[in-house]
Amino acid sequence: MSEAGFILKRLGGDPSAVPALVEKGVLKVSFSVQEQAAYLRVLMERYSETPMSLADACLVRMTELLDDAAVMTFDSDFRIYRRGGRKMIPLIAPEGV
Repeated sequence: MSEAGFILKRLGGDPSAVPALVEKGVLKVSFSVQEQAAYLRVLMERYSETPMSLADACLVRMTELLDDAAVMTFDSDFRIYRRGGRKMIPLIAPEGV
């Protein structure tokens, strides 16, 4: 949600549209930070030199849990991050990112 809000804001949109879609039931959030906290901590420690934000760690973990997932981002760090330790993360990103 935070990444989607960031992208909307960067494109001149209203980032509050993302939680509004969740509130209306258009988007469902089934990812639980609490359930994934230990793994998220490991990811953030692994990429501490980048550094990896909690939002980035959540997105990386989601790509590990969902085989057909892709990350839409302007963040070039996703070219560094790996899912499952070695696999590139499928990205939807502008050229040069």
